Amino acid sequence: MDVVVIGLGSMGKRRIRLLGERNDVRHIYGVDAREDRRKEAEVSLHVQTYWCLDEVISEHGDVVCAFVCTSPLTHKDLINMCLKSQLHVFTEINLVRDGYQENIELARENGKILFLSSTFLYRKEIQYIQDEVHGQENKVNYVYHVGQYLPEWHPWKNYHNFFVGDRRTNGCREIMAIEFPWLIETFGEIQDVSVLHDKMSRLNIDYSDNYMIQVRHDNGNKGTLIIDVVCPKAVRNLEIYAENLYLVWDGKPSGLKRYGREKGELKSIHLYDSVNRREGYQETVIENAYADEIDDFISAISNNRRQRYGFEKDYRVLEWIDRIEGKL
Repeated sequence: MDVVVIGLGSMGKRRIRLLGERNDVRHIYGVDAREDRRKEAEVSLHVQTYWCLDEVISEHGDVVCAFVCTSPLTHKDLINMCLKSQLHVFTEINLVRDGYQENIELARENGKILFLSSTFLYRKEIQYIQDEVHGQENKVNYVYHVGQYLPEWHPWKNYHNFFVGDRRTNGCREIMAIEFPWLIETFGEIQDVSVLHDKMSRLNIDYSDNYMIQVRHDNGNKGTLIIDVVCPKAVRNLEIYAENLYLVWDGKPSGLKRYGREKGELKSIHLYDSVNRREGYQETVIENAYADEIDDFISAISNNRRQRYGFEKDYRVLEWIDRIEGKL
């Protein structure tokens, strides 16, 4: 299978690395308008690169699918172009609903897979949590804080030159778009939310930098979700409890624990035989789930397998985020 990766920033390079480890991928081509990124990818990742997608399509007619790894506001047109070029599409999170209905319909008409990344659904910790929550007969509550100081997200660049500095694709919005898919799959469809948000930092941004969200799910489960780009320490702290369940997770692959009444202590839950981690990333960021969702995408293409998460579900998630931000 021949593949093109559009966007050679951090996510594009990650996708190329993981695709390069697969036996069913023959050639990988990179696309980026920036010459420095193209040269870096050619040297470090040993892939042939191009300035635009049209060049790849005209020279390599065997390309089957595209990975869209550019900034979110560029996704709509790139996805549309890929689908019109008869390519299956894997895209990183979009953060806005622009072009959703058109591209869903175009993928359906062309018989192409339109696959949306939702990496946390592939984390083994999340899958364990889902099994435990779904097995409860009574209602479940959760408290979840996810935060990290915005300038430290990508320390090598100014956050104004990164999409999280843009009001439409801001940092808090990205965190919500990452977390809500798995929270909904785990605790149920959202019935209602109540929100407190404001700006509490001196960051040079024109959007709220922290949110406190009360969530009620259709099945009676409920949660408190705290999202921010202010916290000096990068945190992902989750607490889940019901009458017969108590789980905590700090976002690390070794950080999931369950309380046992019989011994009155928290016991670590070991889920990984090995963890694939890249130097320079937070301990909560592991490659395993990124590789698993690529596998799911390739399987959807090769075996017509139903994908776990898609644009239809994401449209509803983004509607809720718009409501939380006060846009609806």
